[in-house]
Amino acid sequence: QVQLVESGGGLVQAGGSLRLSCAASGSMFSITAMAWYRQGPGKQRELVATVTSGGTANYADSVKGRFTISRDNAKNTVYLQMNSLKPEDTGVYYCNAETKEKVGLIWYYGINYWGSGTLVTVSS
Repeated sequence: QVQLVESGGGLVQAGGSLRLSCAASGSMFSITAMAWYRQGPGKQRELVATVTSGGTANYADSVKGRFTISRDNAKNTVYLQMNSLKPEDTGVYYCNAETKEKVGLIWYYGINYWGSGTLVTVSS
């Protein structure tokens, strides 16, 4: 199993920056990818950015060029650097870890773990 703890959320003015952190613990060897999701007021949870175990990053179109996801394997931490923030970036940001687990002789993929979230509020 994997435990995830997010930090770094807060209140920022439009155009400002924040850096979110997600500290992971537990069965680190089982993690295949990590991601940040967000859920705005009255909206469904949406994918913001992903990074694979090999370091390949992908972003939602709405954050490309403004957000950067990175991981520090030595610290078991994933970061989301958010620049040029907009009011529509407001929401609870969740850290996600996708894992693989072996039960007997069978590998299971796509098992997801979630943090409890950190609130980001961007004022206009």
